[in-house]
Order: sequence, then structure tokens, then C-alpha cells
Amino acid sequence: MRFRPEQHLRRPAEIRAVREQGRRVDARAFALWWKARESAPLADPATARVCVIASTKSVGRAVRRNRAKRRLRELFRQHQQSVPARCDLVIVARSGAADWPMAELQARFAEACTRIAPPAA
Repeated sequence: MRFRPEQHLRRPAEIRAVREQGRRVDARAFALWWKARESAPLADPATARVCVIASTKSVGRAVRRNRAKRRLRELFRQHQQSVPARCDLVIVARSGAADWPMAELQARFAEACTRIAPPAA
């Protein structure tokens, strides 16, 4: 499946809301913050949206940060059917996100997705 533009969480206020009002799941190589979305965007109300953050302090310089973000976006793209619809995710990379084997990251992401409660209907 593709990672479509309407699946990107971009507005700072929305990212801040996920971090402040959402819940956190720790996956060692990354932290996954999630929040059920009440009001859906106009494009596609049933899709999950994601923002990937990698800081210099946590991950390292630009090459490592970009690699970590690219790998975490790919995890979301491959496992987006596991994420509940109308859910916003903020994935915060840690140092292991750039170095761990992809299979281990996939297992951690799949396990984190099972711990996300589906939003109330």
C-alpha cells in the first residue's frame, strides 16, 4: 500500500495535541504516541495519519536521522492496516531506529499496534 499525502500529519497544533492528549506506547527503538481523531479531515475520514520525528540528540546527525525516519515511515506504510482508522500517530525515533534490523522494528511496530485501543464508535 502507498503512503498517501492525506496520511501525513503535518500541522504543529495537531502534532502537539497527539503528544499532549494522546497515549504513549514504548517500543524501545521508538515511542509511538496515538490519539483517536474526533473530527476527520476532508480528504479521507477513515485513514490513519502519521508524523515521524527524529531529533539530533536522540538519533544523531542528519544521515542517521533521515535513515531512522525513512525506516519508520516504511513500517507505517507496510502495517497501516494494523492501525485503527481515524487515529493519529506520532512516532518519535530513538537511536535504535537507525540501527536495529528491520525485522525487529517490524515486530515492535506490530506489537505496538496491537496495544492501540480502537477508537469508540
